[in-house]
Amino acid sequence: MHQTDTVSGYLLSCLQHIGIKHLFGVPGDYNLDFLDDVLASPIRWVGNCNELNAGYAADGYARLNGVGAAVVTYGVGGFSILNAVAGAFAEHVPVIIINGAPPTRRRESGAMVHHLVSNYYLQLDIYRKITADAALLADPKTAPDEIDRVIRNCLALKLPAYLELPADITRAKCRGPGEFLPATTATSNKGSLAECVVEAAEILNKAQHPLILAGVELLRLGLGMETLRLVETIEIPFATMLSSKAVLPELHPQFVGIYQGGWSKEAVRRQVEDSDCLLSLGSWMTDLDTGLFSMKLDPRRMISAVSGQVRIGSHYYDEIQLGDFIAALAPAVQPRSYQASHPAESYYFKQLFVPQPSCQVTAQRLYECINSHLDDQMILLAEPGDAFCAAPEFNIEEAENFIVQAYYCSIGFCTPAALGVALARPAKRPFVLSGDGAFQMTAQEVSTLIRERCPGVFVLVNNDGYLIERKLHKDGRYNDIQMWRYAELPAVFGNESFVIGMKVTTEEELEHAMRTAVSRKDKLVFIEVCLPNRDCSKGLDRLGDSFRQSQRK
Repeated sequence: MHQTDTVSGYLLSCLQHIGIKHLFGVPGDYNLDFLDDVLASPIRWVGNCNELNAGYAADGYARLNGVGAAVVTYGVGGFSILNAVAGAFAEHVPVIIINGAPPTRRRESGAMVHHLVSNYYLQLDIYRKITADAALLADPKTAPDEIDRVIRNCLALKLPAYLELPADITRAKCRGPGEFLPATTATSNKGSLAECVVEAAEILNKAQHPLILAGVELLRLGLGMETLRLVETIEIPFATMLSSKAVLPELHPQFVGIYQGGWSKEAVRRQVEDSDCLLSLGSWMTDLDTGLFSMKLDPRRMISAVSGQVRIGSHYYDEIQLGDFIAALAPAVQPRSYQASHPAESYYFKQLFVPQPSCQVTAQRLYECINSHLDDQMILLAEPGDAFCAAPEFNIEEAENFIVQAYYCSIGFCTPAALGVALARPAKRPFVLSGDGAFQMTAQEVSTLIRERCPGVFVLVNNDGYLIERKLHKDGRYNDIQMWRYAELPAVFGNESFVIGMKVTTEEELEHAMRTAVSRKDKLVFIEVCLPNRDCSKGLDRLGDSFRQSQRK
């Protein structure tokens, strides 16, 4: 049993209390005492190949677990993980960073210790800009209160948090854990909420073609089930966006499809943009979610609830929390008839993939094959690039079976994030769809998946370089990368009995590889798919065309 009357023990008890069962990170001399305490605690240590990967793994874990955490050492570790923290901040993912720091006596004397950059407060100051809260635990008397505050703010705001733990404070005595107070969530103004719901319900009840646009905040706030109850109570069709894909089950008969402005399927675009009352719940109107701002949405016909505010036409209601609004709206709106509550066209289109003999596989056929084999026991992670441009065409049967970083768009995110996903949902398999350029960023974390015996599926799209950059701009040598023998990498990482690596060039080989991946649920299956040069999804072609046109304006 680990001690709970030290700063380290107190922190570990808090992490356990909020549901953290795995701690990602990289050892360093300033955090080793803390890691000894981690090993003595019920929390399982998961070492990563580098700090950036640890941050991505904690992010993937948090998206399914509700919160994640990572441990790094000062300077080299704290700055290495910074990009992952910035991504979590942009996408509202609660990840707690614990940074082992030099002893307080070194800080007080201003000693020039290794890993120091400029001054002892630079790192803390930087993290304060990209976290919900940050604290230097320099005093064991105040450390418990600071830990409580930082963690509560992390959970309440759904943003990263930062704790800097000097090496000589780790084992310092402090008060033991008391009652851990739950995160303080923002509350709605009751009068404003009541008035807002009356106006929204009146407009919805009068509308002939209302529709719900379910956005990413529903995912971040864990409001999927509440939104599904709203959909089924008032009988209104719904659409999602790329960032919120699978917040609601896509097999649902009221699902219209993915809305991305002018990039949407015509039937989806028409039903969303022609709606006489669009109820937008938690939607972020980012460039990729709106088809590079090609949406044609009339705010006079919208009810938009996002970031603690509801806008109805030109009326603004502040201090309205999204969950409260959804709960109050459900009993206030009159249910629709069956004909008025369903999409104009069915979105679900999964078909059996029939390979053409001796035919070279293309991007379009690759994605058709993947779609035919995805099942409800797989969680698809789509990398920024051709993968997330093709993602709207995939049918995701169950809620929360899709992960994408559609706003921050850091390539290399999905491979280490798959580790976090696998540990957060051990009953399911992460399915990573990545381009070769993105994969080379964080490839080594496949070795951690193997070490942790996470039986995932990797489909590596080998199109010889940074294809998305080639499509966005005239091509140059800066988009070229070294060609690897990707299918052989899992065996190089060890434990060959646990991994299956395959390289495919034809449709028959692809179908065989996918059938193998589906049937060998106890293995990590890595499939390298070689595509013709510059071949890509229709979605990436559309993105490239739109981007070049926007640059000329």
